[in-house]
Amino acid sequence: MPRSTSLNRETNETKVQIALNLDGGELPALESSPFWDKIDADAKTNGTASDHATQKTGSQIIEISTGIGFLDHMLHALSKHAGWSIKIRCRGDLHIDDHHTAEDTCLALGTAFQQSLKGVTGMQRFGSGYAPLDEALSRAVIDLSNRPFAVIDLGLKREKIGDLSCGMYTFFPI
Repeated sequence: MPRSTSLNRETNETKVQIALNLDGGELPALESSPFWDKIDADAKTNGTASDHATQKTGSQIIEISTGIGFLDHMLHALSKHAGWSIKIRCRGDLHIDDHHTAEDTCLALGTAFQQSLKGVTGMQRFGSGYAPLDEALSRAVIDLSNRPFAVIDLGLKREKIGDLSCGMYTFFPI
């Protein structure tokens, strides 16, 4: 059984659409939405489709466009290293700030991940791993307890990385 799903998350501040396949390969069809149907029609007419963080190989499809370049980059890297096929698109109130876009994208991704797992029966509840990336060593400890919580200690001393506020990393307990 494929571990995949697609969903729309729409709030007053954002519209998020996700298709996710945890095992790579083909993506499920995106759910229909009047908002996204109009965006797609306009992009087709005007040739304005976004391909910011896009990659397609024989085993993986990644298309991410949130309007926040560094968030797209980080979600692309996560998906690539996890072996997921994923499409995420978000339109948010970036004219105000990046908060709602980052938060709602991460909440939608967490929901898609949970739906794709189709339950955790037969899985180990805890896991951990290390990843050396450039000049950093990352450690992740995971508990599939259905109680989202994150401790993120990056030692960041600046306000933003690219166009993503450093305070937005707390929204990643997906």
